Amino acid sequence: MRRKRCFRRAFPSKQRYFSSAMENARSKGRPAHEPAAITRRFVEAMAGAGVPQSEIASVLSVAVPTLRKHYRHELRRGAAIVEARLASRLMRIASGSNGTALKAIMFTLQCRFGWSRYAPPPRR
Repeated sequence: MRRKRCFRRAFPSKQRYFSSAMENARSKGRPAHEPAAITRRFVEAMAGAGVPQSEIASVLSVAVPTLRKHYRHELRRGAAIVEARLASRLMRIASGSNGTALKAIMFTLQCRFGWSRYAPPPRR
């Protein structure tokens, strides 16, 4: 009579054959991005100059979500610098007495304070 072969003996565990290979295996994918002080200053300067995030990410050779993850504070600070510069220039232009100053004042009122020349006057 023929004896049935045990499934476990016929196909031994993979761990026995591949254990040394599994110990030496690295994690999959690219290595994690490590931001340095110089790249932080670079990102802040570029964001302050108004360069789009996609271009900053391509210069650093990272994806845009990685850029936002590791350089969130620098991007915000750079954007705040741009906004402050634009606001100061707009106020300087608005302090004039010509037609450009009037347009700058109207633009500031519309953007910052929700003013509209087509809105009905407020009730008294």
